[in-house]
Amino acid sequence: MEDTGVDLVNNWLYYSFYIIYIITILSTVVVVISENRNPVKTIAWVVVLLFLPIIGIVFYFFFGQDFTKYRMISRKSLKKLIQQSEYTDLTNNKQEIPPRALQLINLNYTTNSSPFYANNAITIFTNGKEKFDRLKLELSAAKKYIHIQYYIFENDKLGNEICDILIDKANKGVEVRLIYDDVGCWRVDKAFFERLTRAGIIVRPFMEVTFPRLANKINYRNHRKIVVIDGTTGFTGGMNIADRYIEGLPWGKWRDTHIMIKGPGVHGLQSSFSVDWYFTEKQLLSQDKYYPTVDPCGEVGLQIVTAGPIGTWKEIALGIFRAIANAQKYVYIQTPYFLPTESLTTALQMAALSKVDVRIMLPAQSDSTVLYRGTCSYITPMLKAGVKIYFYEPGFLHAKTVVIDDYFSTIGSTNLDFRSFEHNFEVNSFMYNENLAIEIKNIFLSDQKQCRRVTMRTWKRRPWQHKVAESVIRLLSPLL
Repeated sequence: MEDTGVDLVNNWLYYSFYIIYIITILSTVVVVISENRNPVKTIAWVVVLLFLPIIGIVFYFFFGQDFTKYRMISRKSLKKLIQQSEYTDLTNNKQEIPPRALQLINLNYTTNSSPFYANNAITIFTNGKEKFDRLKLELSAAKKYIHIQYYIFENDKLGNEICDILIDKANKGVEVRLIYDDVGCWRVDKAFFERLTRAGIIVRPFMEVTFPRLANKINYRNHRKIVVIDGTTGFTGGMNIADRYIEGLPWGKWRDTHIMIKGPGVHGLQSSFSVDWYFTEKQLLSQDKYYPTVDPCGEVGLQIVTAGPIGTWKEIALGIFRAIANAQKYVYIQTPYFLPTESLTTALQMAALSKVDVRIMLPAQSDSTVLYRGTCSYITPMLKAGVKIYFYEPGFLHAKTVVIDDYFSTIGSTNLDFRSFEHNFEVNSFMYNENLAIEIKNIFLSDQKQCRRVTMRTWKRRPWQHKVAESVIRLLSPLL
């Protein structure tokens, strides 16, 4: 009788657990569906939850919850920053704007409140040593303030060199503020940043991940790379602060692209930093000293466009789609990871089918096997449409550039993948100038000489194991 009673209790517990388990899975699926996301992403989450339920729930808790309902900054505070950013009325500057760019500029302003800044000087860096030598020089010349923001800020030789300069400037009375991404810098000892804090530098992690309250925000990371010096000099692009950006990897060099901006466009970088600073510190940097009057420095008109999981529009993605749709002659793209959304896939295929010369340059070897296999799964449909694919062989290509028809180019932190378009906080400089576009095109063509072109004939011969892995990973690409 006692055994029978124990069995009844065990059976009751078993079936209760089973029922709760089923209800939890189905409830999570209902929540995912009710969020009305991109159907491709919804289906991917439903597949994971149904076939890998325990792992799926854990992953959904950490990586899947919708973040678009949050606001980083109040509308009133954002309006103050926009007013300080000195928006240039396009009706008075049409002579400086390529006519084909006008719709794209208007799109960026409508979706992102991105001012158009005329008369900027742009310096392009294609290797880490040149970029960081110039950055250290400009940081050392700072007189009023330094605002610095990186996804990764390593405690290595380069990181400590930058750290020493920041401490020296803080000791001389320069205001220094630093934002680092909490996940991007997980491996960095907190003592490294505490050293900066002791010197009077205000250091803040972006969206610090603590369990369990903020664990669901681990998937939304700040991937931006921004430096603003005295409101007159700015840096942005693909390079983080780490020795590998100078020294490369054991199997090859690190090929990246970064730019320095001098001119009014620096205000756009300052505005982006100010929004992130408000989000982390609840302090609005809208004072005039952070937006000084800047004399014209060059011929490049530009917009600083930001995007992230917050808000209605995927601003950078929309801008790139619009630019590709406008292409008449060529579209040259460099990206380390290529897991395109359906919209981007269609835009590229449509351009290629319209006899636009579409070329995509990817790394022949990646720092992530999973992302590399995911990238490979998209190559066949690109080749079928006539897109030319190139594998960069000397090392890891980490550059994120697009140049179109000798009139438009963009350089920033955005990869052409789901994560950059939908999850990360990103920043790109959209630039409208013929000479600059030609310079970036020539950099692409120079890199192309070190590439292996992929043809449909050779691509079909890759091992079947790779094809299977690519197909499986592609199903999950919206979640990567």
